[in-house]
Amino acid sequence: MDLILSPSFLLTNYFFRSFIITKLKKILWLKSIRFIIDHADFYVERIKNMTAIEEMTYTQLERAINPTHDIKLFSGRSNPKLAQEIADYLGTTVGPMVIKNFADGELYVQVKESVRGDDVFIIQPVCNPVNENLMELLIIIDAFKRASAKTITAVIPYYGYARQDRKTSGREAITAKLVADLLTTAGADRVLAMDLHTGQIQGFFNILVDHIFATNVIVNYIKSLNIDPDDMVAVSPDMGGANRTRHFAKKLDCPIAIIDKRRDKHNEAIATNVIGDVEGKVCLMFDDIIDTAGTICEAAKLLKSKGAKEIYVGATHPVFSGPAVERLGSAPITQCIVTNTIPLDMSKMPSNIKQVSVAPLLAQAISRIHDDESVSSLFGFEKEMQVG
Repeated sequence: MDLILSPSFLLTNYFFRSFIITKLKKILWLKSIRFIIDHADFYVERIKNMTAIEEMTYTQLERAINPTHDIKLFSGRSNPKLAQEIADYLGTTVGPMVIKNFADGELYVQVKESVRGDDVFIIQPVCNPVNENLMELLIIIDAFKRASAKTITAVIPYYGYARQDRKTSGREAITAKLVADLLTTAGADRVLAMDLHTGQIQGFFNILVDHIFATNVIVNYIKSLNIDPDDMVAVSPDMGGANRTRHFAKKLDCPIAIIDKRRDKHNEAIATNVIGDVEGKVCLMFDDIIDTAGTICEAAKLLKSKGAKEIYVGATHPVFSGPAVERLGSAPITQCIVTNTIPLDMSKMPSNIKQVSVAPLLAQAISRIHDDESVSSLFGFEKEMQVG
């Protein structure tokens, strides 16, 4: 028998189902209210403790995503004594690291402590043996990059290859730029350099460069000698160093003179004339580098022949290659003041060579970089200095 669904049946069925659903909703609503009432004490306590729970969670997250990034100081083998002095001024230690040569001369580097998330500073002047120390620095940087250091700063008190900063004739390499590219490729985030041979080397880098000067260190030592300012004259050993000497003269409040020299070959220079009055004066010559000491010694002889009373020499980087030490010892130089950007065995130096430390200056610069503070504020006129 077929079921006939009349309109009256369908309407009655619809209202019946609506009634049943409404009753069920009411029953569920009443049960929900009863459940909340029965558990009211639990929810009140939950609301009271909500603030404390949120604070505890926030503290844990903050420590997880914002760890404290410690400063870590490490050193290559080119000047460990300077690195230790810097560490002493910073109140820290030089980090442990294994650096050794294999039988075939290849270098091996291993960092012996975790540096993950840390600011790492690597102290390594690129001095003699230049190629060995440069390659060592690059491998050290690579080791720290692979150890997940937060930032890697190459502290290079003496920047090797700086004098090859342009082409003076055809088919020459510009190795100052090449070294900059190598440091960047190895993984350095920043370079801290002292008294670059020419200021434009900073433009060779595509990473941050902080350029600092040893001027104050040398000037403060000269002032401690108590030389009468009226007797002093600052002398540039060549035309290229005139800007540097001018800033020294301003600091010492004395006049300036310039030596005209001619360079026929690499590492060979001939001083020919003095521009300025040096007779009866205490001459103070300033340069960034003393290599073979040919320029400085020839200039000292020329100044002495022009009537200079005493001659002092100040230089940041004592490269001292070849006959430099012997020349300085026999030249008419009262005292040659150099810094410790390059290590010297003072027991083998003549008595007229004096070495002063730039460790406090480098330590201050490192501290300011780590704390995101101004480095140029360490200096007065030097921050505007364009070394040529």
